[in-house]
Amino acid sequence: MDHHDGLRNRNSGFESQGDRHILKILLKIYFMSKEFNFKVKVYYEDTDAGGVVYYANYLKYLERARTELIYQLNLNHKILNEKYNTYLVVRSCNIKYKKSGFFEDELTIFTKLIGYSSSHLTLEQIIKREKELIVFSEIQLVTVNKKGKLVKIPDILIKKLESII
Repeated sequence: MDHHDGLRNRNSGFESQGDRHILKILLKIYFMSKEFNFKVKVYYEDTDAGGVVYYANYLKYLERARTELIYQLNLNHKILNEKYNTYLVVRSCNIKYKKSGFFEDELTIFTKLIGYSSSHLTLEQIIKREKELIVFSEIQLVTVNKKGKLVKIPDILIKKLESII
């Protein structure tokens, strides 16, 4: 499979047994629409002088939520790096700011897997204040080795994902 031809969708053909196994697991995750959520409190340092969340801080909140998802799988980036020579890297980030967050708001980041391949994960991440949509984003992650070369998602990560569904 050519890993440079972009994200494959759920209707694409998968050539190998491993790819079909990944497809099976990720389809379970997708159809169960399992969302992970992570709460953050907006601190003064996150805002401008008017108490409005500075736009770049939403990216930090999204990153924290993705890291917490890895922790929920009983993994961490150090294990993925040192034991599996794998780094999760943001390939693209499409973000839409719908409303502002404010000082002392409690925001919830919802993360859901929406796409995949053997080396890509695409996540939908939304930030809400109670039921009010603040930010909508779509993040594509790729797995690379220490040299920056695209690599297959480690089996341990797939097994951990499978264990939570």
